[in-house]
Amino acid sequence: MDARDHPDLTGHVACVTGASSGLGRRAALVLSQAGAKVIAVARRAEALETLQAEAPGDVFALPYDLSDRAGLADLATRTAAPFGAPDIVVHAAGINTRETADTVTPEGWDITLNLNLAVPFFLSQHLVPGMRAKGWGRIVNFASLQSHRAFPGGLSYGASKGGISQLTRAMAEAWSSDGITVNAIGPGFFRTELTAAVFNDPERAARNAAQTCIGRNGEPEDIDGPLLFLCSDACAYVTGQVLMVDGGFTAK
Repeated sequence: MDARDHPDLTGHVACVTGASSGLGRRAALVLSQAGAKVIAVARRAEALETLQAEAPGDVFALPYDLSDRAGLADLATRTAAPFGAPDIVVHAAGINTRETADTVTPEGWDITLNLNLAVPFFLSQHLVPGMRAKGWGRIVNFASLQSHRAFPGGLSYGASKGGISQLTRAMAEAWSSDGITVNAIGPGFFRTELTAAVFNDPERAARNAAQTCIGRNGEPEDIDGPLLFLCSDACAYVTGQVLMVDGGFTAK
């Protein structure tokens, strides 16, 4: 994305989870390009260091295992150390165990619901006071096609992403009067680590592309504009919404 095409986020601090790969990594790069100082959070330190080296602006790598919910208060404190309290948070971290309905385990269910649904809420809860003090904040959750559609092997993942849709509305109701908008992006099929199984099957990838109104699967740059809109002043009166960035997959 050309720098002339996006909002200027200079002066803002963004925390991006799942920043080591996929759409989380793309989000960190795009927000950095837009002028925000970025705290990149993920488990893999080496991947975060690579991101830090490639970013066009200030990125601080913060390796952290987000599945440790008890440590989220400490994580929120650590995100404020490099650049000040974040006023933008993008919850891109996620997991899909791909267990079928007959094979879902309690362990797989708990891991999925914790990382995909509980962590976005509880980390936001710890970051909201800093946003409230500024009278400005942007929270962007990651929904999914499975927020609306059922796919094989996606029962616990779909439950978590269906929950994200309602969580987004509930968080918006709670915090928007403080100047904090809460919205979600629902990506279609993008080539990421989570969707590797789909793209490793050319026929399946082609079927998914044909299901869209546009006729193709997503490219990384397709997320840039929607994400920057939801992180900027342009969405000051947009909150509690799920924006599907899916080429019209859910429209058909």
